[in-house]
Amino acid sequence: MSYISVKNITKKFGNTVALDNISLNFEQNKIYGLLGRNGAGKTTLLNLITNKIFPTEGEITVDGDNVIENDRPLSKIYLMTEKNYYPDGMTVNEAFRWSREFYPDFDNDYAKKLCEKFSLNCKKKIKSLSTGYKSIFKIIVSLACNTPVLLLDEPVLGLDANHRDLFYKELIQNYSEKPRTIVISTHLIEEASDIIEDVVVIKNGKVIMNDSVENVLSQGYSISGTTVAVDKYIEGKNVLGSDVLGGLKTAYLLGNINPKDIPAGMEVSALDLQKLFIHMTNN
Repeated sequence: MSYISVKNITKKFGNTVALDNISLNFEQNKIYGLLGRNGAGKTTLLNLITNKIFPTEGEITVDGDNVIENDRPLSKIYLMTEKNYYPDGMTVNEAFRWSREFYPDFDNDYAKKLCEKFSLNCKKKIKSLSTGYKSIFKIIVSLACNTPVLLLDEPVLGLDANHRDLFYKELIQNYSEKPRTIVISTHLIEEASDIIEDVVVIKNGKVIMNDSVENVLSQGYSISGTTVAVDKYIEGKNVLGSDVLGGLKTAYLLGNINPKDIPAGMEVSALDLQKLFIHMTNN
């Protein structure tokens, strides 16, 4: 069932077309990956969904309600962005208390438990937090708000590897206990690929892919071997792109594979979401 509906949305900034007549549906209780290169239109889309900016054309609804200047659908969404919207002079504890004023289902006890897990001092002022801990603070608020829709724009910015791993595990745990619609916009595709169910790829303001990860990755494969052998094998096939390292080459192909056609000494593996994204958006 569609929970967020984006219908024929165009957004222009002067002569620049940030989004060009896109239509999307985000279903209830599913985790989406929103992917695209810098400037593709990802953040613009998230800002449109949350009514921070207005579309030039088109309509966005959440649970059937138009989002434009409408508190009812907007109260169902929490958007985590790179920007901190809390006063810098506030302590983390004070920010939690204020969050409950805007999000009545905010779980303060859960927020405190997350602070312990991430080693975040609740008594510290937001302005004194490092870049990584500011991201952790925003992650904790996002997860504790308990809104039906959670939009995460580059959520792991500044986090070290351990904290990123902890975030992904906590997100899955949170989702399993309280399913909701989650949209993750990230450049760290390889890390997030294991938790994303559906993927939306935006390029130059247009949607070029909107499908389940399982479906996308089942539509092709990669093959590795000597450059000469790989070049011979891929002749006439639908090649997304390739990587060369020394005398070895890996090619990424769309289409079904016939195991009998694979020459001896060549290695076949599943498509990698990050590699697929790179080659789809490289031109």
